[in-house]
Amino acid sequence: MTAAPVPKIRIRGLTKAFGPKRVLDGIDLDVPTGTSFVIIGGSGSGKSVLLRCILGLIEPDSGVIEIDGENVLTANAARREVLIERIGMLFQNGALFDSLPVWENVSFGLLAKRGRGNRITRAEARTRAATFLSQVGLDPSVGDLSPSELSGGMQKRVGLARAIASRPEILFFDEPTTGLDPIMGAVIDGLIVDCVKKLGSTAIAITHDMASARRIGDEAAMLYRGKLIWQGRAADLMDSGNPMVDQFTHGRREGPISMELRR
Repeated sequence: MTAAPVPKIRIRGLTKAFGPKRVLDGIDLDVPTGTSFVIIGGSGSGKSVLLRCILGLIEPDSGVIEIDGENVLTANAARREVLIERIGMLFQNGALFDSLPVWENVSFGLLAKRGRGNRITRAEARTRAATFLSQVGLDPSVGDLSPSELSGGMQKRVGLARAIASRPEILFFDEPTTGLDPIMGAVIDGLIVDCVKKLGSTAIAITHDMASARRIGDEAAMLYRGKLIWQGRAADLMDSGNPMVDQFTHGRREGPISMELRR
């Protein structure tokens, strides 16, 4: 019998609490290599915390996070850094550095590796930045502008160019269409799909935009109160057969999900 392939990302029993609030409550998740995986859920459901745990920005309380079968949480600091460097990230609000021109934003990660055996000159970094800007539909001349001179859609494209600049094996997308009009949202989603396919990367996106989720996802899951309550094909999100998922994806006021009021 042939052994099942090792998932690119494997999560078991992941928990995280902030004070009395349990944000992640025993998450089990497998993301196969080359899959584009979408996680949906309302505000406060734990989506961003889950991504931050995988990235090493937040230390979970318990559980296992593996990349290609290697536990990130038990690796030493140097090895963990090597594992995390295999991930590219498109942040929700772009997270561009206002003090740097666009080309230097795009090549920031490449330049940051100069002292660790991956030397690259600023001239080489600028040339590579122009290449990646072209891949996301921007003229290389945009590289000379500052982020403040760009529209929201252009900033998202620059953020995507930066995410793919190191040719990562894994790509994370945090609410990639937030703040964009429907047409620009579709453009960004198309670019994400193209970039993921070109790189052959494994991707995880978190979003509450159902059109975006179906455009970029192969598989999908829904988080609710820190638990994965459904997993299936992204194409089935609007007809999942799960009452909670159906209420969320169709935006219905009535259903098993009730809004929690803060006191």
